[in-house]
Amino acid sequence: MATSSKQTANGKTRITIRIDDDILEWFRAEVTAAGGGNYQTLLNRALREYIQDRNQSLEEVVRRVIREELSSLRATPITFKSNTNAIR
Repeated sequence: MATSSKQTANGKTRITIRIDDDILEWFRAEVTAAGGGNYQTLLNRALREYIQDRNQSLEEVVRRVIREELSSLRATPITFKSNTNAIR
C-alpha cells in the first residue's frame, strides 16, 4: 500500500490511504447520526482508543469493564415483584 504524506502546522500529517468502503460508511454514518462533525476526527479517536487499550494489561481492561457494568446497573431502578425477588 503506497502512502503519500505532507506535514501540516497543527501536528497532523496529510496522508492518502485506502479504507474499505463499509468501514468508511460506518464512520460517516456515526457522524451523521451524532448531528454532524468530521468522520476523520472520529476515526482518529477510534485509532487512539485502540492504541491505548492495547497498552493496558488484561487486568486493567477487566477492571474497566466491570466498573462500566456496575455503573450501568446502579443507574437501573430496582422493582420488587414479591418480598423475595428483586427485578431490574
